[in-house]
Amino acid sequence: MELQTVIEKRHSCRAYLEREVSVEQIRECVEAARHAPSACNKQPWRFIAVKDVNLRMRICREAILPGVQMAWLTQAPVLMVLCMKKKLLTHVLAPLLSGIHYEYIDVGIAGEHFVLAAEERGLGTCWIGWINVVKVRKILDLPLNETPVSLISLGYPAEKAESRPRLDLDEILEIR
Repeated sequence: MELQTVIEKRHSCRAYLEREVSVEQIRECVEAARHAPSACNKQPWRFIAVKDVNLRMRICREAILPGVQMAWLTQAPVLMVLCMKKKLLTHVLAPLLSGIHYEYIDVGIAGEHFVLAAEERGLGTCWIGWINVVKVRKILDLPLNETPVSLISLGYPAEKAESRPRLDLDEILEIR
């Protein structure tokens, strides 16, 4: 698939088939993410592929913040936990001077590489940022220097969905 087609086809998948995603497919998507650019090439991203059904159900039950119904999330055969591992100079000191948290930008770019690689392989994804970071960390027994930033559900889409409407190009582009 051409990149523009992959970008235009990608949508937030909220219905999954009961079909396993192979470790090789996960590795291929993380390989794409691994090539993302990052501030000072510090590569703060870490990916945890949660395939174990008990861990996935526990994350869905305990670590999703209240108020948003996500019953479909339990259908996803894989939950990717996108974590951040900060470096002192680039991710702690530099934002004090610039006001920009580069680590979140970097992790976001890597995550987007991941979801585009998944789309290219016929897999569906959905970013989930509505999480309790402390509970995700506890469930997965993560070290204190790794912070969960978001989840990405991963699996084969159960239905064909169209991408949601996008703003018109003239609404988002200004050329000076």
